[in-house]
Amino acid sequence: MSKTISSICVLRLSAIGDVCHAVSAVQAIQRAHPQAKITWVIGKVEAMLLADLPGVEFVVFDKKRGKAAFKDLRAHFKGTQFDVLLHMQVAFRSNVAALCIPAKVKIGFDSTRAKELHSLVVNQRITRQTEPHVLEGFHHFAQAIGAQPQDPTWSMPYTAEDEEQARSLLHGLERVFVISPAASKQERNWLPERYAALADYAADQGFNVVITGGPTELEISLSAAIVKHAQCNILNLVGKTGLKTLLCVLKEAKLVLAPDTGPAHMAVTVGTPVIGLYAHSNPKRTGPYLYQHYVVEVYHQNVLKQKGKPASELPWGTRVKGADLMAQISVDDVTAMFDKVVQQEKL
Repeated sequence: MSKTISSICVLRLSAIGDVCHAVSAVQAIQRAHPQAKITWVIGKVEAMLLADLPGVEFVVFDKKRGKAAFKDLRAHFKGTQFDVLLHMQVAFRSNVAALCIPAKVKIGFDSTRAKELHSLVVNQRITRQTEPHVLEGFHHFAQAIGAQPQDPTWSMPYTAEDEEQARSLLHGLERVFVISPAASKQERNWLPERYAALADYAADQGFNVVITGGPTELEISLSAAIVKHAQCNILNLVGKTGLKTLLCVLKEAKLVLAPDTGPAHMAVTVGTPVIGLYAHSNPKRTGPYLYQHYVVEVYHQNVLKQKGKPASELPWGTRVKGADLMAQISVDDVTAMFDKVVQQEKL
């Protein structure tokens, strides 16, 4: 593709973890095309985290508006034509959204990853990859328009006020160990008594324990159960931080423990080590990118049991099912990983 690209539209609506991955790709594009105007069509919640990202104009797609959201998008871009659309999502909603965005070139995923009519709304594709992490897929979009391959970096948008709010919440606490216990689905969460056991173990090692999360009923009830089971003091910040303040809390932390959830990837963007807990999805595809070697997982044993083949012989991204799979992750396995991280990261 020509190096003289003046306007780029990125389409990635959700979710928090995925847009964190996409930020590093967008910032690689900015380095390759500093003259280009970049517009990002993004979900409402995700825009709250990334607001004020330098050099990017956000157009918020509010899925709660239903069909009106597509009408809004079409009206917003009336009279506009981008040089290129980077269509980084294969969900049906995003594919319909792509139809509302005028662009000379519309680049999408390769045919092996395209679904929900994705192939019908793009006219070019990124190259096929072997067993890519989600982040690596996004970086292939950057490379498709001339960005050079490189290790991912992030410059996340937060202010001195956001940092001060985080420090105020953590006032008096040193060696902070954050537990972000809730994934979007209950089955992906570890048991509250086991989170509590890790909290007690961390406290015994001289860490101060903090629980973070949003204001949903699931997150509030899970955090309350963890606090109830734990013997140590825990600062419960669930429902008490906005996304940017949460990002800064994660930045202040020494270590984060989380299942397959957005804050795990937020922590990666600010350089905080993450112990990821995985059972249903392949951590090589969706794990905390810079800290995949710190994942504790039972995915591979379960995919072999359910599918009769190892993950390497199955379609990339194959998930496994079961309401109690996370219970196969033992406290001993996670405390052993905790010790490993503390030693290797010199925490």
